[in-house]
Amino acid sequence: MYSFDWSKIFPRRPATEPAPAGSPEGRSRPEGGPPPLKRGWPGVSRTVWALGFTSLFTDISSEMVASILPVYLVLYLGISPLAFGVVDGLYRGIAAVVRVAGGVLADRWQRHKTVAILGYGLSAACRLLIFMAGNAWGNISAIVTLDRMGKGLRTAPRDALISKRSPMATLATAFGVHRALDAVGALLGPVFAFVLLTLMPHAFNVVFVASFGVAILGLGIITLFVPAVEPDDQPVPVTTVSLKTALQLLGEAKFRALVLAAIVLGLASISDGFIFLILQRRLTMGITAFPLLYVGASLITAMFAVPCGRLADRLGRRGVLLGGYGLLALVYAVLLLPGGGYGQMSAVLVLLGGYYAATDGVLTAMAAAVLPQAHAGSGFAVIATAADLARLAASVVFGLVWSLAGSTTATTVFLLGLAVAMVVAAGFLIRPKAYAT
Repeated sequence: MYSFDWSKIFPRRPATEPAPAGSPEGRSRPEGGPPPLKRGWPGVSRTVWALGFTSLFTDISSEMVASILPVYLVLYLGISPLAFGVVDGLYRGIAAVVRVAGGVLADRWQRHKTVAILGYGLSAACRLLIFMAGNAWGNISAIVTLDRMGKGLRTAPRDALISKRSPMATLATAFGVHRALDAVGALLGPVFAFVLLTLMPHAFNVVFVASFGVAILGLGIITLFVPAVEPDDQPVPVTTVSLKTALQLLGEAKFRALVLAAIVLGLASISDGFIFLILQRRLTMGITAFPLLYVGASLITAMFAVPCGRLADRLGRRGVLLGGYGLLALVYAVLLLPGGGYGQMSAVLVLLGGYYAATDGVLTAMAAAVLPQAHAGSGFAVIATAADLARLAASVVFGLVWSLAGSTTATTVFLLGLAVAMVVAAGFLIRPKAYAT
């Protein structure tokens, strides 16, 4: 009987065994590179923790605004649904487009901290500007565009700093720590906004000012506690970095296989908004309680991001990544079950949070393992943009199928599509010549 070789998915290598020649470890860290950090919980550098708390406060700030933006624009300012659609599209799409520029600039200048600070500062300033714009949706669109440009600028250089300051053997753990703190911020932001508006109804200006104050805390942390250069940093070869060189990274088989896997899996991913809308209809949940679904999923992500990162570093990142998408497939399956109730809601939130914990940081760690340091920011931007655009396309297709045939049919189609996507992605990732981590 044929027996599948699971070692292709879950490779094991003792921590003390040297990295084989030609492996990503050898490719990503030059000989004589920084020694592994001293063990500690969970064995990551102070830079990673500082960047994690920067993201925590920044996400509190951004989610305070994002969770009330629909109510503020449509119900309070009275802009049309079409105008809100434009604003919402900009909010979700601009960061993906600008992310490549942020990565290229950071690599070209070798000023990853500077570009990240620019992005965080731009987003913080927009917190104050948005309520000064009045009900002119054109002005609001411009401010939202600037805010998302800030997010696009900061993401790739921030991830490059995490990669640069982390030992190869604990990359997934490091990104897991960052993802956990980021998820805590995404959890607390809507809660803070909810509390403020409960205490002071319609005081949107108070929420925006409070959001600005929290964003300044995050900006202060990266400015004061993240060194631009550390003594153990290795000199990076001077190379020409441009959009062309960023795209040329796809010529490397290992990185190209990872990007293709991310695209295939992204095309079968239903967005949180659609998942929660299905739950809301099943439970007849009030609109005011809708943001709490995001809080529940973020809580689970925060709890399991670090354990998933450690598991990925010990057992193999490919297996954890594909396992995370297996959890997403279970989300779809639970949504297709008859009935409903809070048991179904709890199962969806736990599985969805686990999916994010097992995929976001792990995918970035896999990219870090195969990218040259001189082009790390550009590479992170390329793979994140590819995945985001794939998810955007998936949302359009899911919405179209839902409109034509209903949510049950759309979910069934995506469940089957995700099963196929996982097989295809596994094919990309287990090829010995294409990916070896």
